[in-house]
Amino acid sequence: MDAQQHSLRLVEGYKVILASNSPRRKELLAGLGIDFSVRIIKDIDESYPASLRGEDIPVFISGKKAEAYRRTMAEDELIITADTIVYDNDKVLGKPSSREEAINMLTELSGHAHEVITGVTICSRDKMKQFASVSKVFFDNLTEEEIEYYVDKYRPYDKAGSYGIQEWIGFVGVTRIEGSYFNVMGLPIQRLYKELKRF
Repeated sequence: MDAQQHSLRLVEGYKVILASNSPRRKELLAGLGIDFSVRIIKDIDESYPASLRGEDIPVFISGKKAEAYRRTMAEDELIITADTIVYDNDKVLGKPSSREEAINMLTELSGHAHEVITGVTICSRDKMKQFASVSKVFFDNLTEEEIEYYVDKYRPYDKAGSYGIQEWIGFVGVTRIEGSYFNVMGLPIQRLYKELKRF
């Protein structure tokens, strides 16, 4: 039996491409059981208008990423782009640029709830679908020692909001989630599955 028979035919007629270098997104998409490849275009501008709020921000950025790939894609290709933000008190917490910034972000998130929002764009040469998924994450009060331990051991500089829910801090700090856990990891995989079936 060849490998094709072990993959799910979800989007007939398309070669699925994940436009992300994130190991978490690759792992989640692989979990759907579909064949896909990864394509990376470096240095895509991820700026957005200051007037945007909440869900509109990552949807706008994922759309910008999709347009960068769309220019070079073949007719039988389908591209998936995504962008995840941590949104706290109407403020976007991006990827920290230093140890101090990472500690400050986690101190800010400690003891209350924030939103993790992922914007996803699915597109072919002639069709585009966009959506956002929102999860509410509740953090326990974290001590200074716990925050510093996590930052120094896990170095979450590639993660929005300075944390990965699948790491130590998620085990000890997250008291509950309203919404998709996988969305907090970076891809709302159940919603993506439904949208791919409809595409």
